[in-house]
Amino acid sequence: MRYRIYGKVSSSTENFVKCVSNQSSSLDTKTSQYVYTPQCPSYSNLLNSSVHNPRWINSVNQRPKFIVAPTNNDQIQAAITCARAHGFGIRVLSGGHDYEGRFYRSKSRFVLIDLVNLNSITINIDDETAWVQAGATVGELYYNIANKSKTHAFPAGLYPSVGVGGQFSGGGIGTLMRKYGLASDNILDAKIMNVEGEVLDRESMGKDLFWAIRGGAGPASASYLRGGSGSSEFLP
Repeated sequence: MRYRIYGKVSSSTENFVKCVSNQSSSLDTKTSQYVYTPQCPSYSNLLNSSVHNPRWINSVNQRPKFIVAPTNNDQIQAAITCARAHGFGIRVLSGGHDYEGRFYRSKSRFVLIDLVNLNSITINIDDETAWVQAGATVGELYYNIANKSKTHAFPAGLYPSVGVGGQFSGGGIGTLMRKYGLASDNILDAKIMNVEGEVLDRESMGKDLFWAIRGGAGPASASYLRGGSGSSEFLP
Protein backbone atom coordinates (compact mmCIF):
# COMPACT_ATOMS: atom_id res chain seq x y z
CA MET A 1 0.00 0.00 0.00
CA ARG A 2 1.25 3.48 -0.87
CA TYR A 3 0.79 6.47 1.43
CA ARG A 4 0.10 9.90 -0.01
CA ILE A 5 1.65 12.57 2.21
CA TYR A 6 1.31 16.25 1.25
CA GLY A 7 4.27 18.57 1.55
CA LYS A 8 7.25 18.11 3.84
CA VAL A 9 6.28 16.16 6.93
CA SER A 10 8.07 14.82 9.97
CA SER A 11 8.71 11.16 10.67
CA SER A 12 6.15 11.30 13.50
CA THR A 13 3.50 12.33 10.98
CA GLU A 14 4.37 9.48 8.65
CA ASN A 15 4.47 7.05 11.57
CA PHE A 16 1.00 8.05 12.75
CA VAL A 17 -0.52 7.77 9.27
CA LYS A 18 1.08 4.37 8.73
CA CYS A 19 -0.06 3.26 12.17
CA VAL A 20 -3.68 4.15 11.36
CA SER A 21 -3.41 2.31 8.05
CA ASN A 22 -1.96 -0.80 9.70
CA GLN A 23 -4.48 -0.81 12.53
CA SER A 24 -7.51 -0.33 10.29
CA SER A 25 -9.05 -3.24 8.42
CA SER A 26 -10.73 -0.87 5.92
CA LEU A 27 -8.55 -2.02 3.05
CA ASP A 28 -10.90 -0.53 0.45
CA THR A 29 -10.41 2.99 1.83
CA LYS A 30 -7.13 4.87 1.48
CA THR A 31 -5.85 6.48 4.66
CA SER A 32 -5.51 9.79 2.82
CA GLN A 33 -9.29 9.82 2.39
CA TYR A 34 -9.95 10.22 6.12
CA VAL A 35 -6.67 11.25 7.81
CA TYR A 36 -5.66 14.88 7.24
CA THR A 37 -2.44 16.64 8.24
CA PRO A 38 -1.91 20.44 8.21
CA GLN A 39 -0.14 19.96 4.85
CA CYS A 40 -3.27 18.50 3.24
CA PRO A 41 -5.27 20.89 0.99
CA SER A 42 -8.52 19.91 2.74
CA TYR A 43 -7.23 20.33 6.30
CA SER A 44 -8.15 24.00 6.81
CA ASN A 45 -11.55 23.68 5.16
CA LEU A 46 -12.45 20.69 7.30
CA LEU A 47 -11.17 22.36 10.48
CA ASN A 48 -12.95 25.66 9.85
CA SER A 49 -16.22 24.18 8.55
CA SER A 50 -17.58 23.80 12.08
CA VAL A 51 -16.01 26.91 13.63
CA HIS A 52 -18.94 29.25 14.33
CA ASN A 53 -16.85 31.48 16.60
CA PRO A 54 -14.19 33.39 14.56
CA ARG A 55 -11.96 33.97 17.59
CA TRP A 56 -10.66 30.39 17.36
CA ILE A 57 -9.50 30.66 13.75
CA ASN A 58 -6.46 32.77 14.72
CA SER A 59 -5.90 31.36 18.20
CA VAL A 60 -2.28 31.00 19.32
CA ASN A 61 -2.92 27.56 20.80
CA GLN A 62 -2.02 24.44 18.87
CA ARG A 63 -4.25 23.15 16.12
CA PRO A 64 -4.90 19.43 15.75
CA LYS A 65 -1.84 17.52 14.67
CA PHE A 66 -4.18 15.36 12.62
CA ILE A 67 -7.86 15.40 11.75
CA VAL A 68 -9.39 11.95 11.40
CA ALA A 69 -12.83 11.88 9.73
CA PRO A 70 -13.74 8.17 10.00
CA THR A 71 -16.48 6.45 8.05
CA ASN A 72 -16.76 3.40 10.34
CA ASN A 73 -15.99 2.22 13.87
CA ASP A 74 -12.84 0.40 12.78
CA GLN A 75 -11.23 3.67 11.69
CA ILE A 76 -12.13 5.26 15.03
CA GLN A 77 -10.48 2.37 16.86
CA ALA A 78 -7.36 2.79 14.74
CA ALA A 79 -7.20 6.54 15.44
CA ILE A 80 -7.57 6.03 19.20
CA THR A 81 -4.96 3.26 19.30
CA CYS A 82 -2.41 5.22 17.28
CA ALA A 83 -3.00 8.51 19.10
CA ARG A 84 -2.30 6.82 22.43
CA ALA A 85 0.73 4.98 21.01
CA HIS A 86 2.26 8.25 19.76
CA GLY A 87 1.46 10.33 22.84
CA PHE A 88 -1.28 12.51 21.33
CA GLY A 89 -4.34 13.69 23.18
CA ILE A 90 -7.73 12.95 21.65
CA ARG A 91 -10.62 15.33 21.01
CA VAL A 92 -13.92 14.18 19.48
CA LEU A 93 -16.19 16.47 17.48
CA SER A 94 -19.72 15.21 16.84
CA GLY A 95 -20.21 16.72 13.42
CA GLY A 96 -21.65 20.02 14.63
CA HIS A 97 -20.27 23.37 15.80
CA ASP A 98 -18.24 24.27 18.87
CA TYR A 99 -18.51 27.87 20.09
CA GLU A 100 -16.10 27.32 22.99
CA GLY A 101 -13.32 26.02 20.76
CA ARG A 102 -12.44 23.07 22.97
CA PHE A 103 -12.06 20.76 19.99
CA TYR A 104 -9.96 23.06 17.82
CA ARG A 105 -7.21 24.32 20.11
CA SER A 106 -5.00 22.93 22.86
CA LYS A 107 -1.70 23.69 24.56
CA SER A 108 -0.57 20.10 23.93
CA ARG A 109 -0.48 17.94 20.80
CA PHE A 110 -3.74 16.23 19.94
CA VAL A 111 -5.71 14.38 17.29
CA LEU A 112 -9.19 15.57 16.36
CA ILE A 113 -11.65 12.78 15.52
CA ASP A 114 -14.45 14.43 13.55
CA LEU A 115 -17.53 12.21 13.29
CA VAL A 116 -19.08 14.29 10.51
CA ASN A 117 -19.24 11.29 8.15
CA LEU A 118 -21.08 9.12 10.70
CA ASN A 119 -24.46 10.79 10.38
CA SER A 120 -27.00 8.10 9.51
CA ILE A 121 -30.48 8.31 11.02
CA THR A 122 -32.83 5.32 11.15
CA ILE A 123 -36.38 6.03 12.31
CA ASN A 124 -38.98 3.45 13.25
CA ILE A 125 -42.35 5.15 13.51
CA ASP A 126 -44.13 1.93 14.52
CA ASP A 127 -42.31 1.69 17.88
CA GLU A 128 -41.51 5.43 18.00
CA THR A 129 -37.75 5.06 18.22
CA ALA A 130 -34.71 6.12 16.22
CA TRP A 131 -31.03 5.25 16.01
CA VAL A 132 -28.99 8.38 15.36
CA GLN A 133 -25.25 8.40 14.71
CA ALA A 134 -23.28 10.99 16.65
CA GLY A 135 -22.14 12.88 13.53
CA ALA A 136 -25.69 13.87 12.59
CA THR A 137 -26.91 17.34 13.49
CA VAL A 138 -30.09 18.25 15.34
CA GLY A 139 -31.41 19.80 12.14
CA GLU A 140 -30.89 16.55 10.23
CA LEU A 141 -32.71 14.62 12.98
CA TYR A 142 -35.67 17.00 12.88
CA TYR A 143 -35.79 16.83 9.08
CA ASN A 144 -35.79 13.03 9.02
CA ILE A 145 -38.53 12.82 11.65
CA ALA A 146 -40.67 15.31 9.69
CA ASN A 147 -40.27 13.22 6.55
CA LYS A 148 -41.61 10.19 8.40
CA SER A 149 -44.42 11.72 10.40
CA LYS A 150 -46.36 14.95 10.88
CA THR A 151 -47.26 14.12 14.50
CA HIS A 152 -43.88 13.14 15.94
CA ALA A 153 -40.96 15.20 17.20
CA PHE A 154 -37.93 14.89 19.46
CA PRO A 155 -37.13 17.33 22.30
CA ALA A 156 -33.59 18.31 21.36
CA GLY A 157 -31.94 21.71 20.85
CA LEU A 158 -32.82 25.01 19.20
CA TYR A 159 -29.97 25.26 16.69
CA PRO A 160 -29.93 22.91 13.68
CA SER A 161 -26.12 22.99 13.38
CA VAL A 162 -25.56 21.34 16.78
CA GLY A 163 -24.24 17.77 16.59
CA VAL A 164 -26.42 15.23 18.37
CA GLY A 165 -23.43 13.65 20.11
CA GLY A 166 -22.69 16.87 21.97
CA GLN A 167 -26.36 17.71 22.38
CA PHE A 168 -27.33 14.36 23.93
CA SER A 169 -24.25 14.04 26.13
CA GLY A 170 -24.74 17.58 27.41
CA GLY A 171 -28.36 17.06 28.41
CA GLY A 172 -30.13 18.75 25.53
CA ILE A 173 -32.24 21.82 26.32
CA GLY A 174 -34.96 22.56 23.79
CA THR A 175 -38.38 24.06 23.15
CA LEU A 176 -40.26 20.87 24.09
CA MET A 177 -38.51 20.29 27.41
CA ARG A 178 -41.37 21.54 29.62
CA LYS A 179 -43.63 18.76 28.41
CA TYR A 180 -41.17 16.07 27.29
CA GLY A 181 -38.02 16.82 29.28
CA LEU A 182 -34.46 17.12 27.99
CA ALA A 183 -33.10 15.21 25.02
CA SER A 184 -31.15 13.02 27.45
CA ASP A 185 -34.37 12.06 29.26
CA ASN A 186 -35.54 10.38 26.07
CA ILE A 187 -32.41 8.33 25.31
CA LEU A 188 -33.28 4.64 25.51
CA ASP A 189 -29.89 3.21 24.55
CA ALA A 190 -26.51 4.39 23.30
CA LYS A 191 -23.30 3.03 21.85
CA ILE A 192 -19.94 4.51 22.74
CA MET A 193 -16.32 3.59 22.17
CA ASN A 194 -14.01 3.79 25.20
CA VAL A 195 -10.29 4.57 25.20
CA GLU A 196 -9.51 0.89 24.75
CA GLY A 197 -11.44 0.87 21.47
CA GLU A 198 -14.28 -1.24 22.87
CA VAL A 199 -17.84 -0.55 21.73
CA LEU A 200 -20.28 -0.51 24.65
CA ASP A 201 -24.07 -0.30 24.72
CA ARG A 202 -26.34 0.57 27.63
CA GLU A 203 -26.09 -2.89 29.18
CA SER A 204 -22.35 -3.37 28.84
CA MET A 205 -21.36 0.17 29.91
CA GLY A 206 -23.39 0.00 33.14
CA LYS A 207 -25.88 2.42 34.63
CA ASP A 208 -23.32 4.92 35.98
CA LEU A 209 -21.66 5.53 32.62
CA PHE A 210 -25.04 5.55 30.86
CA TRP A 211 -26.07 8.29 33.29
CA ALA A 212 -22.84 10.22 32.68
CA ILE A 213 -23.13 10.32 28.88
CA ARG A 214 -26.64 11.78 29.13
CA GLY A 215 -25.71 15.07 30.76
CA GLY A 216 -24.05 13.78 33.92
CA ALA A 217 -20.50 14.50 32.90
CA GLY A 218 -20.27 14.07 29.14
CA PRO A 219 -18.26 11.37 27.30
CA ALA A 220 -14.90 12.63 28.59
CA SER A 221 -13.18 9.25 28.13
CA ALA A 222 -15.25 7.86 25.29
CA SER A 223 -16.38 8.55 21.75
CA TYR A 224 -20.17 8.80 21.47
CA LEU A 225 -21.06 6.72 18.40
CA ARG A 226 -24.85 6.81 18.27
CA GLY A 227 -27.91 7.12 20.45
CA GLY A 228 -31.17 5.21 20.45
CA SER A 229 -33.88 7.73 21.21
CA GLY A 230 -37.61 7.65 21.73
CA SER A 231 -39.65 10.07 19.66
CA SER A 232 -42.28 12.12 21.47
CA GLU A 233 -45.72 11.99 19.87
CA PHE A 234 -47.82 15.10 19.96
CA LEU A 235 -50.77 16.67 18.15
CA PRO A 236 -50.34 20.21 16.82
